[in-house]
Amino acid sequence: MPTHLENETTLVAEARAGSAEAFTALVNQYDRHIYRLAFNITGNREDAEDVLQEAFLKAYSNLGQFQGDSRFYTWLVRIAVNEALMKLRKRRGDRSVSLDDPVETDDNQLLPREIEDWGPSPEDRYSQAELREILFVAIDGLEPHFRTVFVLRDVEQFSTEETAELLALSVPAVKSRLLRARLRLRQRLNKYFKRG
Repeated sequence: MPTHLENETTLVAEARAGSAEAFTALVNQYDRHIYRLAFNITGNREDAEDVLQEAFLKAYSNLGQFQGDSRFYTWLVRIAVNEALMKLRKRRGDRSVSLDDPVETDDNQLLPREIEDWGPSPEDRYSQAELREILFVAIDGLEPHFRTVFVLRDVEQFSTEETAELLALSVPAVKSRLLRARLRLRQRLNKYFKRG
């Protein structure tokens, strides 16, 4: 998660004063984080790119409404989560993309590119890729309200309180959804990892 708080405050102030360069610096500072978040929620590269663009366009258009009572990054994440959930709602009728997208294009998944360096042999690399695909399919199979909480808490590592604020939920609701998401993931993953 970004830690450029002082820099962020200065850039936001300059962007609000009309500096396109300052807003571009904010985009450059957070675009990878927002893309990864969008990809983890939508499970689709094209949708994640759309969410990224829409989130920054909305942030730019509504910069005057940003109160500064939370971090700009938190505000931007809230916009991106809403955009990603809207994408999922629009896509709900089309089942052809649901589980296959993350598995389909290994090199386009937003994961550290150096994954190949982790395993010393091609077999190890294949196992890592296979595990990654299993995890993406399992996460993608969660209902959107569970997936979003899981991604924010366990993938993006926001606190329970931050997740509650981002999703306009109570802390107990976040904890409940997170527990249910983890249990459903465990159930889905059990079939892959049962011994014997």
